[in-house]
Amino acid sequence: MNNSFGAKATLSVGGREYEIFRLDALAKEGFDTSRLPYSLRILLENLLRNEDGVLVSADDIRALAGWKPGAEPEQEITFLPSRILLQDFTGVPAVVDLAAMRDATAELGGNPEAINPLQPVELVIDHSIQVDAFATPEAFDINQEMDYRRNRERYGFLKWGQKAFANFKVAPPNAGICHQVNLEHLSRVVFGLEGDGPQQSGDLPQAFPDTLVGTDSHTPMVNGLGVLGWGVGGIEAEAAMLGQPISMLAPKVIGFRLSGELPPGATATDLVLTVTEMLRRKGVVGKFVEFYGPGVSRLSVADRATIGNMSPEYGATCAIFPIDKATLDYLRFSGRPEERVALVETYMKEQGLFHSEGSPEPVFSDTLELDLSTVTPSIAGPKRPQDRIPLGRAKDAFREALPSLLPPHPGEESDPGGKTVEIEIGGEKHRIGHGSVVISAITSCTNTSNPSVMMAAGLLARNAVERGMTRKPWVKTSLSPGSRVVTDYFDRAGLTAPLEALGFHLAGYGCTTCIGNSGPLPPEISEAVRQEELVVASVLSGNRNFEGRINPDVRANYLMSPPLVVAFALAGRIDIDLENDPLGEDKEGKPVYLRDIWPKPEEIGAAVREGIETEMFRRTYETIYEGDEQWKSLEAQESTRFPWDPQSTYIRQPTFFRGMTKEAPEEVEEIRGARVLALLGDSVTTDHISPAGNIKKDSPAGSYLTEKGIGREDFNSYGSRRGNHEVMVRGTFANVRIRNFLVPEVEGGFTRYLPTGETMPIYDAAERYRQDGTPLIVLAGKEYGSGSSRDWAAKGPFLQGVKAVIAQSYERIHRSNLIGMGILPLQFRSGDSIDSLELTGEETFEVVGLAKCLSGDCPEGGKVKVRATREDGGCVEFPALVRIDTPQEVLYYRHGGILQYVLRQLASGKAPKAVSGALAATAQASPEHTPGGKEVEEGSEESFPASDPPAY
Repeated sequence: MNNSFGAKATLSVGGREYEIFRLDALAKEGFDTSRLPYSLRILLENLLRNEDGVLVSADDIRALAGWKPGAEPEQEITFLPSRILLQDFTGVPAVVDLAAMRDATAELGGNPEAINPLQPVELVIDHSIQVDAFATPEAFDINQEMDYRRNRERYGFLKWGQKAFANFKVAPPNAGICHQVNLEHLSRVVFGLEGDGPQQSGDLPQAFPDTLVGTDSHTPMVNGLGVLGWGVGGIEAEAAMLGQPISMLAPKVIGFRLSGELPPGATATDLVLTVTEMLRRKGVVGKFVEFYGPGVSRLSVADRATIGNMSPEYGATCAIFPIDKATLDYLRFSGRPEERVALVETYMKEQGLFHSEGSPEPVFSDTLELDLSTVTPSIAGPKRPQDRIPLGRAKDAFREALPSLLPPHPGEESDPGGKTVEIEIGGEKHRIGHGSVVISAITSCTNTSNPSVMMAAGLLARNAVERGMTRKPWVKTSLSPGSRVVTDYFDRAGLTAPLEALGFHLAGYGCTTCIGNSGPLPPEISEAVRQEELVVASVLSGNRNFEGRINPDVRANYLMSPPLVVAFALAGRIDIDLENDPLGEDKEGKPVYLRDIWPKPEEIGAAVREGIETEMFRRTYETIYEGDEQWKSLEAQESTRFPWDPQSTYIRQPTFFRGMTKEAPEEVEEIRGARVLALLGDSVTTDHISPAGNIKKDSPAGSYLTEKGIGREDFNSYGSRRGNHEVMVRGTFANVRIRNFLVPEVEGGFTRYLPTGETMPIYDAAERYRQDGTPLIVLAGKEYGSGSSRDWAAKGPFLQGVKAVIAQSYERIHRSNLIGMGILPLQFRSGDSIDSLELTGEETFEVVGLAKCLSGDCPEGGKVKVRATREDGGCVEFPALVRIDTPQEVLYYRHGGILQYVLRQLASGKAPKAVSGALAATAQASPEHTPGGKEVEEGSEESFPASDPPAY
């Protein structure tokens, strides 16, 4: 390793010496790093420590050290994360890919064992458990038993991976949610202690900041602990495991100044919904967000983590808080050894990264400010996290949204909204209608990391039970904490019994409802909802409420704090003004209002102080990798290469590397004669493209499973089937709520096969086009690919034959994933759209000048010409930006994808290397061609309109 700036030094902590790379060494060349944003100083240390003249040059270090807040991103830098975090929905396909890469490496004449993680990779199984049983003391046992029955093969495969790959650990089911486990246990904050992971070879152990990427978009939750990390697609994470650096442009950093203090009645959830709304409006897609100001010290690490968790909901790459005294207190509180705390404190102070009163405020690309005292109780929905609603407007907001939530019936009058239907539950008759809450779930990483809102939920339940209140019988209730510590402190505080009295029995430790594992509604409710086409609601303490995600029967989904989840279970409907309308009646028939049972701040504070102790964390995490008896009994193969079972419906050898040559193609394949597979509107999420939830029986994926002899009760979910490409390609664009405007009268995953005009499932049409030899494209509006960092949202279209997407703007991770699978992301010029160009989707498309552009010759600043020819011979031509933003991405695309590039390097015995500036002209020809560029800025107010549904 090089040491061009003399940054290598020694640090003593507790009688031990460490090698570090000092940031202040750059002062000798005139760089003052003290006012760089905290996040950029972490990246700068990463460059100093990894300088080798190839991946990282001295010029790269100078460029980042000289970062200017007002400058457009131009300099490409590399980032080598210290570790990788996985969850099982994204982790299983990642391990499948690695296993397939071992096979492909052998076939190309290389060493299969070269495919092996070089950094610590930690996978937490948290996305699979479903809420089948609820509101019963046996709920946890039943759900756990069904989880193992459904997923035994997947779990056995992960146990094989743990034996076959170095530096790879798996936390078994019900250990907690990966982000909360990351916060409470996995995060080192500063690397250097024994067992932290592989170190550079040298005389002394190195101390350096903990950094990571994760295959879940909510990885930035750990930003609340001062750890820099963000979500990437599984494809990019796999490459990072194999030593490939993350290639990025030096980002813009938005400073978010906090002042004041949260008022009584406002929770961390209300704060994060307010922050999400503000940052979406500001436009921060592809940017870093950093919090500063006097209000930061008034937020606990749990509050900070809640804000960081929802980074993808406002589009930021990360949302980080600096390390301060509260960080050290949290590390002690959560059971970290004193040796860790001392290392973090000493290292961060030595590097000028420890925040305290009097620390210089960083300079930022732009700023915004929030006075915490102005935060009010809020919810968000009915189908986007950024659509915040003041609690008192819930009734009016639902009624305003209702017309857009009804199923499409062209030519019919709109439903007036007063429809109700009688149902029988437990021998009693009840009426439900539009706005009835049928799912009430305390779930997800966002809020179940935060003791204050969890205790508030328990105390509100206690107060309601004392007044004789019960949940409405049509509400499916569940409690799925992110950490096993939660049930410990509920028990200690005496809050388990009142929560269970309202139906909030422990359902499992996992994402459950937030990821779409809400389980089926009771049949009598489901039947009434479907037959009468009712717009019923779910309320959840999660971070995602996209269309079709939570439950196929539920069209309106609202995010909120855990105590409000309990409150709406008592009310039984979303169209209620909880500030003025009673929740229900007490045992004497008197009205009870939310304010009557809402716990006081001092009561919540006392419950947290008295109910939680450090020993709970130590006890929980000392056996995290052991698992229960069912996990221990799972058999796992012991072999370097995985023995694929051709009959398996869960784990299949993928076809991505089939027919791959040892050398990259000499020329980029031009796109000619392409037809439109899907014509989509704004805010199309990765859930729309590749759903995670239920598999419909009459869908292509359902038909495939039925043909394989799988009964409907064992279909499981799309997320659990991600190790089988045959299921996933059939499930691509299969979301039950997606609207393809080639067939405007139909809801769900259908399209028109243009040569004949037939309407059919998208998968069936893609197969017809494949047989015809016809390449495919997708046309879309703004914010394409928002939501989860779901690599199957790129893998699925790739397997369907999609060669390019043309959209008005992209979310960061999905754009990267498209390139990682060799799909071309094109972006309409500012002012252009499907509507303005009068595109119908029936045209035949050609991309003119692609090969020339990717050879570094883009005379129009990164644009190519798109030619759309109508059936009558008429033609529409328009320029489009090639959203391949860095030279490294050009290299990946030319190889057909990031894994193909890495595989060719390893098969030939080379270490994967980043490309230097030879292709820089392509990516940096003008500011408009970079994320956050001037012509079409991702995340700008223009890119994220309030209008919903889509305009066409």
